[in-house]
Amino acid sequence: MQIINELTLSKDLIKFPSITPVDAGAIKFLSKKLKSLGFNCKILEFKKGKGKPIKNLYARLGKKQPNLCYAGHTDVVPPGNYSDWTVNPFKPQVKRGYLIGRGANDMKSSIACFVSAVSEYVKRNKNFNGSISFLITGDEEGYATNGTKKVVDYLKKKKEKINFCIVGEPTNPKKLGEMIKIGRRGSLTAELEIFGTQGHIAYPHLSNNPINTLIKICSELKRKKLDKGNKNFQPSNLEFTSLYVENKAHNVIPSSAKTQFNVRYNNLQTASKLKRKITSTIKKISKKNKCNYKINYLESGDSFLTKPGKNILLAKKIIKRITKVNPVFSTTGGTSDARFIKKIAPCLEFGLVNKTMHKVDECVSLKDLSNLKKIYYNFLLEFFK
Repeated sequence: MQIINELTLSKDLIKFPSITPVDAGAIKFLSKKLKSLGFNCKILEFKKGKGKPIKNLYARLGKKQPNLCYAGHTDVVPPGNYSDWTVNPFKPQVKRGYLIGRGANDMKSSIACFVSAVSEYVKRNKNFNGSISFLITGDEEGYATNGTKKVVDYLKKKKEKINFCIVGEPTNPKKLGEMIKIGRRGSLTAELEIFGTQGHIAYPHLSNNPINTLIKICSELKRKKLDKGNKNFQPSNLEFTSLYVENKAHNVIPSSAKTQFNVRYNNLQTASKLKRKITSTIKKISKKNKCNYKINYLESGDSFLTKPGKNILLAKKIIKRITKVNPVFSTTGGTSDARFIKKIAPCLEFGLVNKTMHKVDECVSLKDLSNLKKIYYNFLLEFFK
């Protein structure tokens, strides 16, 4: 059995322009690679409405327990203007010790490192006592509605047991080994529209300006502190992301005004609790100012925390040994697919350095690639002892 090189596979995966939600052949290519290592692979397609189906992959080697799973995504964000890059973002190149290309950091190279680690482990340990699996989605960078969330539902229905999962997101702020994610804050998005009475700007007493009411609501929502955080999480925060009034006339008071905001919340809150608080504030101010309102909420995942147990402490020990850096446990940053996987298995997140993700000339150092592969390989060795 051939040992797959992490740099070669990273380059091969980056060549697929899999800009979310387009797969561009990446999942099929990865499935073929895993089949060559003996994995049973199933490509799962999910869609919503009339949209094109999203490709996902679940692959497993072995039938015994425990089942160690690696989770990741092959979709990437748009590269922006190609002319801003020093290389074609989908024709990766190595320059001055760095692999440059879209997905080099987030997170095709991490997938390549785990595949490489597995190929070496399986070659040296043909009769290992357990199973290794991959849960790979093409829908993480977008709305994430037809990706890992639905794969998890599928696995639950099939009664597929995963004992532990490594999510290979780029977790390290500046150098490899700094940070292991053991939880994430939840995310709640809201779209709010306030309805007043349209009128002439010179006769404000004959109209009811919804902008005034919306400003009061925004001010009150920002004034109230949601919580102070705790030892595992930073404070929850509410941030406005857009304000919009559909009115181009300079002499007309508009009939409505809109805003969108997002709440990143810790484990002191729940989505339902936040919705009650927020809606109560909106209702009170709207009523006082004789306006009506409409609000729509989108929940994209609750907060969660995985308590550091045997496997997380094992990962910390291996990372420290290989990188000479003592990693901290963290719940900072945005959301990840760990929010879905935690429903079926305890998990940690550890991958590459994230300082160039989503940027022009996204890159990863060749040294980090090699060390991440070593970390994953050593975790396999220790996990299946």
